[in-house]
Amino acid sequence: MRLLGGSAGLEHIEAAFRGDGFSPHRHDTYGIGVTLSGVQTFQYRGSRRASLPGNIIVLHPDELHDGAAGTESGLSYRMIYVAPERISDALGRKGSLPFVADPVVNDPGFRLKLADAINQLDDTSSELAISDVIAMIADSLKRHCDEGGGSVTRGVSAGIAACREFLAAHCTREVRSAELEAIAGLDCYTIARQFRRAFGTSPHRYLVMRRLDLARSLIRDGEGLAQVALAAGFSDQPHFTRHFKQAYGMTPGRWQALVSAGR
Repeated sequence: MRLLGGSAGLEHIEAAFRGDGFSPHRHDTYGIGVTLSGVQTFQYRGSRRASLPGNIIVLHPDELHDGAAGTESGLSYRMIYVAPERISDALGRKGSLPFVADPVVNDPGFRLKLADAINQLDDTSSELAISDVIAMIADSLKRHCDEGGGSVTRGVSAGIAACREFLAAHCTREVRSAELEAIAGLDCYTIARQFRRAFGTSPHRYLVMRRLDLARSLIRDGEGLAQVALAAGFSDQPHFTRHFKQAYGMTPGRWQALVSAGR
């Protein structure tokens, strides 16, 4: 697995494996990928799916899925992970957060645009290039959502957006419901409902995922796993490992080894 860079709200990877690659997990981003070789299989929304070379994979935030090679020869693929708020921003705050019903998309035009986007991300990390890539992905998701079964309107209020920013800024400590209630001017149950509609996940899970973002950054910098767990706000290493595996389908140690081997 190679980490090919990223920025706030977007990152991309290239991976290759044989057999079972990832145990069931879920992340709070869109996963937009293209199968390069082999057969990519995964369990998603109650069915076993298969993607062939050239197919595009679209995974919605917070949807449980795994990953495996469908043949003994293995597979390779590239994946772009985009935070739902970046998609929402690209479509307009009063637009919708698109849900693509079929996670395996056969669209040659989208595939060519995605390949060009990946090349842009390989060549530069400029904000202009990243904005262009996110806009293309948002428009393509919206188009396939409209063709494939609708989306849910998800306007983001200023209060809920401020809650998200507060959670990101204070992810290494426990954030109390009263703090978010004071920010949004809403009760905790309304915040939970509106936050999930806006960002595809719960406030608590959003906070945990920001801790994991920090943890992965510290691991890439060479920090030990026990130190990473505490620095990122987890109570201990087993607590960190449990959340990491739930989010990425592998332990922090295995992720660390794969990233090191891909450098």
